[in-house]
Order: sequence, then structure tokens, then C-alpha cells
Amino acid sequence: MTTGVAGFPILTAFCVGGVMESYIQVWAMQSGVYTWSSGFVKYLEKKNLGYLYWMEPFDFAIVFAYFAILAILSFYGFHRYLLVWLSRRYRGCAAVCKKRFEELPHVTVQLPFYNEMYVVKRVVDAVCSFDYPRDRFEVQLLDDSTDETQGIARALAEDWRQRGIDIHYIHRSERQGFKAGALEHGLKTAKGEFVAIFDADFVPQPDFLQKAIHYFTDPGVGLVQARWEHLNREYSFLTRAQAILLDGHFMMESNTRFLSGRFFNFNGTAGVLRRQAIAEAGGWEHDTLTEDLDLSYRAQMKGWKFIFLPDLPVPAELPVEIKSFKTQQCRWAKGAMQTGKKTLPRLLRSGCSPAEKLEAWYHLTANVSYPLMLLLELLLFPVIIVRYSQGWFQLVTIDLPLFLLSFASVNTFYIASQRSLHKDWLRRILYLPGVMSIGIGMTVVVAKAVLEGAAGIKSPFVRTPKFSVEGNSGDWAKKKYRGKLGLVPFIEIALGLYFTWMNYYAWSMGIYGVMPFLLLFQFGYLYTGAGTMIQGLRRMNLPVLRMPLKGERVEARAR
Repeated sequence: MTTGVAGFPILTAFCVGGVMESYIQVWAMQSGVYTWSSGFVKYLEKKNLGYLYWMEPFDFAIVFAYFAILAILSFYGFHRYLLVWLSRRYRGCAAVCKKRFEELPHVTVQLPFYNEMYVVKRVVDAVCSFDYPRDRFEVQLLDDSTDETQGIARALAEDWRQRGIDIHYIHRSERQGFKAGALEHGLKTAKGEFVAIFDADFVPQPDFLQKAIHYFTDPGVGLVQARWEHLNREYSFLTRAQAILLDGHFMMESNTRFLSGRFFNFNGTAGVLRRQAIAEAGGWEHDTLTEDLDLSYRAQMKGWKFIFLPDLPVPAELPVEIKSFKTQQCRWAKGAMQTGKKTLPRLLRSGCSPAEKLEAWYHLTANVSYPLMLLLELLLFPVIIVRYSQGWFQLVTIDLPLFLLSFASVNTFYIASQRSLHKDWLRRILYLPGVMSIGIGMTVVVAKAVLEGAAGIKSPFVRTPKFSVEGNSGDWAKKKYRGKLGLVPFIEIALGLYFTWMNYYAWSMGIYGVMPFLLLFQFGYLYTGAGTMIQGLRRMNLPVLRMPLKGERVEARAR
């Protein structure tokens, strides 16, 4: 699962405006509307380097590259409009549970985790408190941990076993297959006809199984997926932005795909699967980083129906650390590319409907937008130079309409998701510029992950560490599970400074129409790059000028 390319419409508006305006300038010169003087005179008149960019072969090559890339990106940008239209078309529709089990079936609850000492107790306590007959469900703690989590999980299993819960602690010394391998290993001893799966940072409500299980009275249903809710939505700017991105995914993608009869994916957690569907799809395979997405397509291609329940929320903890958020997004993007390479050829040759094939193509290849965006970002400055003669006429007739048109797709997408979920949606959508900036700031790391996935470069399953942060408070900086900073934050800061300089250049030359776009790129890269650096230095206890972390107490220390 990916959260989408939030920065693409901004880039589209800017680039198309620049290319169209350069064509208008050439047409005006050739038709005699006005003539260009020499480059030196033009520089003296305009104090601008634009005279260097005449529409010669090099310039036409840039224009051609822009149009070719924008044509591909526009294909995916249009998809947002399609999903918004479909969501309105099927508004008011929902899954209907026509029957109920007379005798509740046996369910195996699997909790796969790896080094989750801060949150494992929370999820174990939650699932062991299910309002479901105790003789009709079991709990498997699938622990691949190498730290204190082992002792905590063992003690929890023993405690709940004494309280009458059928709970089993299963530890693997080697992480063969990572999460997929752990789930596969647990199925060897599972008793249930159905399997509920929760990641360590999720906290399902006691009535979860009672609300989900009866949809399986339809023998063709292979999955019931719940919607993710967020324990720490209001913790920080980062978590608020992530919540909006995920709300958009679930309400405008998963829900719309389900209601319109298209394939959608199991999100790896907060869902119940029919064990027979897992087996007929070929079982858990671990040749991709998104084993859930892979299994979803294989099962639906076998004819199994998936159900999405937006009214069954399961709270989970959002990453509070920028580095962790990047790790999560990279895993989802690379895994989606791997799954696309593995699944799409077979799906496109199958008997699925044209709508199912087209949506699957959109879904599994959408992340190619990231490397294309990165390429376009590096070419933005030449476009600004080309636009040296921009005036208010071009700004009003070209930039403004394109700005509104491009922003309409991404804004409508997320506004619609917020309206469908929250009464205070007007307050929440104020964060949309920040959401788009963060999407832009993720371009470097996600582009790298996408290219690795396309090239077949393997990498281990890197989990997203969680720290038991709930609400708008919680101290996480001094806890374990520190990631390495690496080179990427420096690249992001460099790009942020690059866009800062571009903004200054645009302002000094009076090219005001591009500045709103450049500000979003500038903020996005500086936020993700500098934010990662600052958080990393804090966690290493190195001196750094900073404001107190959310939930952190500031104590005066005597020197």
C-alpha cells in the first residue's frame, strides 16, 4: 500500500505552464508579434539569463522530455478523478451481511512481531479481550524478536493462558521469509477455519470478531478488511499528514474499489482471511516486501471476493519519527513494484474484466511517478530561465487555470475522504498543503525504492518501529530502535536549498507565478531532510538547538 504521489499535480501545473508559455513566445516571435533583441541586450533589459534558452534542438529536447513524462504522469493524475467520481456514484452503498452463523466458527488470531517491546502488551491484551467464545478462538504470538520482546511476550502468553485463553508463543530463531514466513509458520499449527491478523501497533476493539466474522457466511468471501484508525493522529504535524494520506487510501481507494467491483488489497493487518482462500491462492509467499498485496491479487484472481468495512475502524499507531515513516513508505512502494512485476503479466492475460485490469495497472504501477517526478524536479530551473518574459497575461491565462485544475484532483481526493469520515473536515483539510509537501519530500527515498523494485534488487523487510505513543503526548526519543541517518537526508536538504535558491531567483526576476509551487517543494525537502537529521541527533543525545519534543518534560539541570 502506498499513500500516493501528493506532489504530482503541483509539478504538472508548473511544468505544463512553463512549456506552453515557451511555445507562445516562439509563436509570437515567428509571427512578428514582437522580436527578440540580442542576448546581451536582453540581459541588460531584463537582468535575466533567459536569453540563453532559445528554442533550438536542446530546448526542444527538454520540451519533448517534459511532455513525454507529463503524459505518463497525467495518466495517473486522471485516476484520482476517476476514483472520486466512482466514490460519488456508489455513495450510500455498503457491504450487506445477509446471514449470521448459528454456531460461531473457530478463528486463529495471529500476531506477527519483531522487536516490539513497547507495544506488544497492548495488542496482546486487546485480542485476548475479544468478545468471542473462548473455546472458539486461539491466539498465536509469532515472535521473531531478538531483544527483550521475547521475555515480555512469553510472560504475556503465560498470564493469559492462566486466565483461560488458548494462546501460544511461537518463536523462530531465523527470520526466514520475514512476516510472510512467520504467518506461514503459524498456519502449520493453527486450528482456525479463519485467520485474523494484527500488527503489533494495532488495538482492535472487543467486538471486532463479532462484527467481521458473519460476512463469511457467504462461502465466496475470502477476506474482510477493516479500516485503519489512528491512536496518535493529533500528536504532530507529521502524524496529522499521515492520517489524511491513509484516510484517502482507505476511503477513496479501498472502499471505492470494493464498491465498484474492482480488486483491492488486504493491508496486512486488521483483517480476517478464510484459510481456504490463502491455500488456494498458493499460500504466503515471501518474494516481495508486500506479502499482503501479493496474496490479495492471487486470491482475487482465483475468484475470491474481498469485503471492505469502513465502519469497522481499528486504531493503530502512526510513525512519529520521519525516518520510520520513510522506511514504511519505501517498503510499500518497493513491494508494490515487485508485486506488479510478478502479477500484472498474468492478470492482463486473464479473464478479468477491462475495468479490473485497468485498475490493477493503476494500483500496482502508480509509484513510477516518483522517479519521474525527481527527474522533472531537476529540470525545473531551465524551465524558469525559459520563462524570463512571463507577464500577468500569461500568469492569468496559463498558470492560474493550470494551478486550479491540477490542485483540484488531489484536493478533491482528500477532501472527499475527510468529509466522509469527519464532521470537522474543514479544519482537517487545512493541512492539505503540508500533506502535499510531505509527499514531495518523500520523492528521493521512494524513487530509489521503486527503481530497486523494478531492477529486481532484493532487500530485507525493515519494520517500522513503534513506541506506544497515543493521543498527543508520549516520550519516544530516548527509547530503543534507532535507525541510521544515511546519505538521503543530506540529499533532501540539498534539494531544499536548491528550491530555496530557485524561489529567490524567481522572486528577483518577478516570476511570481511559480513561487507557490516552489515553496511547497522547498518546504517538503527541508522538512524531511532537516527533520530527519534533527530527530536523529536528538536520539543520539548530541547537542542540537531544538524545541522540546512533544510529550517530553524539560528539566533544569544544574551545571
